[in-house]
Amino acid sequence: MRVYHAIRRTVLFENRGLFGVYDENHPDEYRPGNYPKVLVHHGEPIGVIRIDIDGKLGIFRRVAVREDMQRRGHGKVLLSLAEAFARERGAEAIRSFVNPEAVGFYERCGFTRDQSIAPGLNHVPMWKTML
Repeated sequence: MRVYHAIRRTVLFENRGLFGVYDENHPDEYRPGNYPKVLVHHGEPIGVIRIDIDGKLGIFRRVAVREDMQRRGHGKVLLSLAEAFARERGAEAIRSFVNPEAVGFYERCGFTRDQSIAPGLNHVPMWKTML
């Protein structure tokens, strides 16, 4: 879990100027149905995601690939593996709250903007069905 939190803290918080904000002990990290995952490439941890399963809905939380490993296809692999994991647990759709800079990437991975939820200052709700 140490590397999981280190990647999240660095990529999603510190690289965006948010120091001292990340809480690796947040209760959601340990809630039943929430699965922290690490993507390993050639024996090295390079990406992370938390997959929350809520009935037939999977929610991708805090998806991050190490900055030095970005733009090499690892994010696409991470999402694909996460979708398979969610599908195996009964999810029929995926929701994610995406950084506005990553919207194009998610669209290329088959997600669409979720019009049923208002976007926030720092996120765009996105959706993908897996049926």
